[in-house]
Amino acid sequence: MKNKRLIVTVCILIIAAIGFAYVRAQVATDRRPAPEVAQNVRNAAAMTGLPSFTGLVNQVKPSIVNISTTAVIKGPGGQGPFVGPNNPFKDFFGDDFFDKFFGNGPRREYKQRSLGSGFIIDREGYILTNNHVVEKASTIKVKLSDEKEYDAKIIGRDPKTDIALIKIDVRHTLPVAVLGDSGTLQVGDWVVAVGNPFGLEHTVTAGIVSAKGRIIGAGPYDDFIQTDASINPGNSGGPLLNLKGEVVGINTAIVSGGQGIGFAIPINVARDMLAQLKSKGKVARGWLGIVIQKMTPEIAKTFGISESDGALVADVMENGPAEKAGIKRGDLIISYNGKKVKDNDTLPRLVAATEIGKKARIVLIRDKKRMEVDVVVGELQDEALKAKKTEVEKDVIGLVVQDITAEVAKHLNLKDKRGVIVTDVIPGSPAQDADIRTGDVIKEIGRRPVRSVAEFKDILKKSNIKEGLVMLIQRENTTFYAVIRQ
Repeated sequence: MKNKRLIVTVCILIIAAIGFAYVRAQVATDRRPAPEVAQNVRNAAAMTGLPSFTGLVNQVKPSIVNISTTAVIKGPGGQGPFVGPNNPFKDFFGDDFFDKFFGNGPRREYKQRSLGSGFIIDREGYILTNNHVVEKASTIKVKLSDEKEYDAKIIGRDPKTDIALIKIDVRHTLPVAVLGDSGTLQVGDWVVAVGNPFGLEHTVTAGIVSAKGRIIGAGPYDDFIQTDASINPGNSGGPLLNLKGEVVGINTAIVSGGQGIGFAIPINVARDMLAQLKSKGKVARGWLGIVIQKMTPEIAKTFGISESDGALVADVMENGPAEKAGIKRGDLIISYNGKKVKDNDTLPRLVAATEIGKKARIVLIRDKKRMEVDVVVGELQDEALKAKKTEVEKDVIGLVVQDITAEVAKHLNLKDKRGVIVTDVIPGSPAQDADIRTGDVIKEIGRRPVRSVAEFKDILKKSNIKEGLVMLIQRENTTFYAVIRQ
């Protein structure tokens, strides 16, 4: 009897153990991820791993150079804490202050040294860098990756895009950086900046493309790549690389006091002007002979059009290509040689890139009608007149005007006596906020000509100032549109 009980007990324990083992195995199975889930997890882990830049850095480093320059500047001579380039208060008070009170003595020359970066683009010794690195230099020294140093000379400069081409004479073959295509860059792409920040040679920083086509007010042809790869003083002129080790930009600008914001010139911009820099030492650009400004919603409404894109012609220069082609003040240019003109910053770049003497097809809107004109592009000789930017503000108009008499016209050297002249601008008024100044001539209000003070007042009474008042203003030898709104 006892043996039977023992056998039963053992059987029960065995069954219980088997059952427990089965349940435990099921729980473990439930916790284990399915094969496809496990694979996805492994893929995700691989995707979050950062790339290694070792290969591309080793590939490009030999072609990157250190540039040191010496510039001779003149300053007041003599002794004292307020004399010379190291004056601790110069940045606050300015040079004029100290020249006036402490600069009566003889002026002496000082040597100012600075550092920058560059990269070799030709086995013969041509090097790309920034214009601001070398433009004022009396001597330029280039140090290669092998620590050998050479004298360099300037081959060509373009201040408008801050690009310079320099050259060193060597008897051996040089390593060359490969130029990529900045047009293929996308926001979010990895980029690597290499240079000599603070004189620390061959420093490598990495980040992503934060934005493209940035306009930062550096020049008339701004088209910068923005990146969060660290760019510091001394990086100027160094290359911005893609993951193939190709140069896609020239490190150029930093934001004072900012972190994670740097700017580079697209390499395509530099490539397009290399031939001219080599052969002419400068860049010849296309020119239309117009002054343009942004088309605002207020101006568009006054013109009776729905277009908010395009470049508004504020003035047409006498005997310029645009005038000869029949382009008029008030035209809205929306296309240039088949390319859309998004705003007044787009058009100058398109015109500048056009070969001198070539015909360009321009699509514009005039009096609500779409038109096409052909213009023979001229050559830009002097600094182009900058587009006028206007702001719309608040309150009453705040203008005092008078008729243009023969005496006034003679005194101000005005050839055209049509319009009214501004004799006073009330401080804090919308007129002041819109940058209307004493001496300006108001030629039109809302596309209606103004010939006298009486007409000026009559048009104002009939206008809805709250919706925005568009005035054509003549200042010295140019005109522009200003917007006033109550």
